Amino acid sequence: MKRFRRLRRDERIRSLMQETRLCRADLLYPLFVIEGENIKNPVASMPGVFQYSIDCLDEVLVRVSRSRIGGVLLFGIPAVKDETASQAYAEDGVTQRAVSYIREKYPEIYVVVDVCLCEYMSHGHCGLVRGETVLNDETLPLLAKMAVSLVRAGADMVAPSDMMDGRVAAIRKALDDAGFSQTPVMAYSAKFASAYYGPFRDAAHSAPGFGDRKSYQMDYANGQEALREIEADMEEGADIVMVKPALAYLDVLKEASAQFRIPFAVYNVSGEYAMVKAAAQNGWLDEKKIVTENLTAMKRAGAKIIITYHALDVAEWLHGDREAGRM
Repeated sequence: MKRFRRLRRDERIRSLMQETRLCRADLLYPLFVIEGENIKNPVASMPGVFQYSIDCLDEVLVRVSRSRIGGVLLFGIPAVKDETASQAYAEDGVTQRAVSYIREKYPEIYVVVDVCLCEYMSHGHCGLVRGETVLNDETLPLLAKMAVSLVRAGADMVAPSDMMDGRVAAIRKALDDAGFSQTPVMAYSAKFASAYYGPFRDAAHSAPGFGDRKSYQMDYANGQEALREIEADMEEGADIVMVKPALAYLDVLKEASAQFRIPFAVYNVSGEYAMVKAAAQNGWLDEKKIVTENLTAMKRAGAKIIITYHALDVAEWLHGDREAGRM
């Protein structure tokens, strides 16, 4: 008889045998910055998540800096939206100013910025539109322009999430031409058209004004297509590729990370966060235990980077466990 339980007898041997370890440096914290002053708006569908104006960012940035997590993923919410997303690439746009603020006051924080037009478009879609058709090729120059403007402002990495075909190549070329050849691109490569995004659209004010995003985001029934998307983004110059959402797509992450030798990110999205928070607030789940289990599963499946709204809490838990000698 095989005696597997010999290596599970107590905490000491279990710790020695642990195959996957969750670290603070694995985590990126999504951060929503809104135009205006003296703003800290709670996101009702995401307990503990807020929209911050730039003058109120210190509260959360101090915590990020002390947490020693991997960095932040920044989303901007402009006061004015239009049909060309002009605030997405404006030198004085809210996102560009937020990047500059973080870079100046908190140089130790690694700043990744989401590159997409949806928050800046009057219609809420991720690209230019003609009628009710989202235009692919016409959108690429604007995404490239946005990426360059954010890196000029001080972003360490750009993360295109729009799902337009060819956008990684367009952004890579624009960055190289602007002298930013060392800036990495983290592509949302396998981004599925998911119901798990609902609370995010409250946080980012990015719900589409008509239709949905199924013509550019992926069908959640398709796994092989995700592998083709990932391979295409790698060929176009992506340095890191992402699977989004996380929990319902760990099979995609596992297969892709086994097939492709490139760093993988995963996004533990708003709906996943909100479900855990709601259950924990009702006493149905132990929040710390379930979050730690979920994020460990993501890392076990192949994620090098985990983007999660739980990041700051997890950093405190991990630090506390280490102080207590439990990790």
